[in-house]
Amino acid sequence: MRGQAGAVGPQAASSGRTVVRVAGGSGGFPSRGVWRRPELRWVDVLVAAALVAGLYGLLRLAPSLDAPFLPDQAPATVSTDPSNLPFYAVRSLLRMFVALFASVLFTFVYASAAARMRRAEKVLLPVLDILQSVPILGFLSITVTAFINLFPGSTLGLECASIFAIFTSMAWNMTFAFYYTLVSQPRELDEAARVMRLTKWQRFWRLDVPSGMIPLVWNGMMSFGGAWFFLAASESISVLNHRYALPGIGSYAATAIGNGDLGQVGIAIGVMIVLVIGVNVLFWRPMTAWSERFRVEESEAADRPRSLVLDLLRRSSLPELAARPLRPLGFALDRGMRVFGLAEHPLARPAARERTGDVFFAGAVAAVVVFGAWQAFAYVHTTVGLGEFGHAFALGAATFLRVLVLLVAATAVWVPIGVWIGMNPRVTRFAQPLVQVLASFPANFLFPFATAAFVALGISLNLGSVLLMALGAQWYILFNVIAGASAIPSDLREAMTGFQVWGRLRWRAFILPAVFPYYITGGITAAGGAWNASIVAEVVDYGSHHLTATGLGSYIAEATRTGTFPKILVGVSVMSVYVVALNRLLWRRLYRLSETRYAL
Repeated sequence: MRGQAGAVGPQAASSGRTVVRVAGGSGGFPSRGVWRRPELRWVDVLVAAALVAGLYGLLRLAPSLDAPFLPDQAPATVSTDPSNLPFYAVRSLLRMFVALFASVLFTFVYASAAARMRRAEKVLLPVLDILQSVPILGFLSITVTAFINLFPGSTLGLECASIFAIFTSMAWNMTFAFYYTLVSQPRELDEAARVMRLTKWQRFWRLDVPSGMIPLVWNGMMSFGGAWFFLAASESISVLNHRYALPGIGSYAATAIGNGDLGQVGIAIGVMIVLVIGVNVLFWRPMTAWSERFRVEESEAADRPRSLVLDLLRRSSLPELAARPLRPLGFALDRGMRVFGLAEHPLARPAARERTGDVFFAGAVAAVVVFGAWQAFAYVHTTVGLGEFGHAFALGAATFLRVLVLLVAATAVWVPIGVWIGMNPRVTRFAQPLVQVLASFPANFLFPFATAAFVALGISLNLGSVLLMALGAQWYILFNVIAGASAIPSDLREAMTGFQVWGRLRWRAFILPAVFPYYITGGITAAGGAWNASIVAEVVDYGSHHLTATGLGSYIAEATRTGTFPKILVGVSVMSVYVVALNRLLWRRLYRLSETRYAL
């Protein structure tokens, strides 16, 4: 017992007295080490240096974000001098992370409203389907002029337009993922929140966010990777017969492709690979390892994801010191948010009152939809004529066929691979960076090489565009399946092993039902991503070569380039009809099936 706190000495015991001795001290007083100030360690110096470097970089970038800007004199290209690439890379990363932060805020608000408000859900989910189906060029054609007018004479307006375009390529996938985790929460967790009398604010941060953290991180990583695909379109903006170029790696690649310089395109590809690997190592891998703390299971996993960066942050005392001043703010928010009441939505409501409210709500929504549709049809009728819708629907059928081929092929290829990666943490450790590089790499950087190959082999873009669309959309299925497989509780895996369930029976009765909800989320976002990718995959330019596929994507791209608003409206509306119809007829039904039958 010697040397342990609270040990009783033999002399004291023999004399009938009990003396408590504290290890490392004398006379019952704490040791000197308790009062000693913590020493400055090398890990603290390293973390502090990284923070100072980040703040210094932001301060150096700040003046360039608010540079003078005149739309008529704005440059249409950027310099392709390789020495500018570090500056371009940092500018692009800043836009990406600002858009990611905005996407997280949007996800929390929108998904919570859709999951907790029954009537709002009937409107918010179809609106989310439509927003997901609207191509990024459709948003740019509307928002560029608005942001420029919001910040006249400043580049900040064009920066906001670029960030908003990147936001639209991230937010929808993350919102779908977080929404599903909210509606599929186990009932016992809901009952625990009621018993503990949590407020709505407390329930959100102590139950909703932790329960959805793993799929949110994985889908955030996938969305961030998918946003690289549209980086060129968001930094080198070509709308309404105008072209604006912001300093960035995307606009550098767009300028190099326009010049037909494969050497400069190769340099941009090399820089992109470095960026993707760096972001994965310094940000996403620590995030995936940190999110493991929110896994709910009865047995500990044999091997969990690790991150050197996260280990360094945990060993440093700086995060704890930075969090201390924020704790009183957290307590104050907890007290202040009590005015919104407890998180106790009624389990049963009067049927008559519900029906009456549903009738009035449906009537109000129908009135707004009918009025908006009437105004849109009148605008199209007086400009290009209603017959343009028939032409667009015919083109949409060709793009729809390409999307179906892509989904079937991606499901057959990536579901088995995703399950194998997700259920083997050691494989995940090595495969995740590779998958992240492949998923994050903007496929349109490879379009010049694909164009050369298609021309040399005589392959029509009507067929080749399926491959180009797959490069930007198939990864949603893979990432969601990996997330679903990695989220399977270890006790269930051990039970299947203990019962010796193998082969086809293990896949049919255990693995496929477990990953099915995640696959549905990946399928929805992959289908929406494929429709969006058709905008850049059905029209490919490289030097003197110009390839065009028959489809709705090329129709919208051409209308956006020339600034033909009626055709933009027709194309976006038809694409929304296709996407929403597919979601309503197929994906939503599979969603309900996963909620009622396959939720863990």
